[in-house]
Amino acid sequence: MKRSWLLRRVLASLLVLICVLVLNFALFRVMPGDAVSTIIDPNFSPEAKERLRALYGLDRPMLEQFFIYLKQMLTFRFGLSFLSRRPVWDELLSRLPGTITLMSLSMAASAALGIWLGVKSAVRRGSWIEKLVLRAGAVMSSFPGFFVQLVLLMLLARDFPIFPLRGSVSVPPPAGGWALLADRLWHLSLPVLSLTLMGFGGWALYVRNLMVRALGEDFVLMARARGLSPRSVVYGHAFRTILPPIVTILLMSVPGLVSGAVITETVFSLRGVGAFLLEALSGHDYPAAGASFYLLALITVSCNLLADVVYGLVDPRVRIEGVNR
Repeated sequence: MKRSWLLRRVLASLLVLICVLVLNFALFRVMPGDAVSTIIDPNFSPEAKERLRALYGLDRPMLEQFFIYLKQMLTFRFGLSFLSRRPVWDELLSRLPGTITLMSLSMAASAALGIWLGVKSAVRRGSWIEKLVLRAGAVMSSFPGFFVQLVLLMLLARDFPIFPLRGSVSVPPPAGGWALLADRLWHLSLPVLSLTLMGFGGWALYVRNLMVRALGEDFVLMARARGLSPRSVVYGHAFRTILPPIVTILLMSVPGLVSGAVITETVFSLRGVGAFLLEALSGHDYPAAGASFYLLALITVSCNLLADVVYGLVDPRVRIEGVNR
């Protein structure tokens, strides 16, 4: 891999991250509302108010606040939350496992189902399978996410109580490690199902179009002429050629799942980073909201950079064209 090609990708990612840091600091301070009123009670004495201002750095000039904020973001020491009075990093760490589990399961399920249906519909063009996949994918992609989740919650948790109605764990939680793990996974079943239903259609349509093009290539026709089995032609030859864009889309879909966790965790009352971000925004919790957006931007930039690197490794034409431009 050309060093200059990789260096340009890294520098572009760092520039995006710097812009996010600057905008992240500025936007939260021009938002309507007053963060000071969130942490300072009107009945506090003037001495107590000043001590709280000094504790959160609100008594310092704006430029000095920016450098303090920048140091906190780069060292992952995000300060204290205005609402919980706990370190923001501790709050994020306590909620991160639930969000990662939700994203991982939903991404794996929707990608696996969508890729399988996309390949099947491409192989059987003109059949009822292709028509069903195309229509189902178009319909599921047209509905807002929160609408689908609310309908599933009403049908499968309230009217027909198959799944838990809300929360990340039962109250009281079951005793024992395995029982607690099973209970947490059971509470994630409906959120994962909703995200899978909303995500598989895009995967199916994308993979189907890629496979239709790949199945018409000359090397596939040659493989069929050699008498190879249909499965070997489809998965051993055609499917292997579309793996680079699939890997790229898989990596680039991670930021969308992270941002979608805000809605999903709110609808299903899950204790995760998404719900924490919404609480921080509504409560003018600058340290918590800034840290959450910073982590979201860091994940987005890292995934985009990783997607570029992986695509450049599996398809040398990408980096060669980038060098020649």
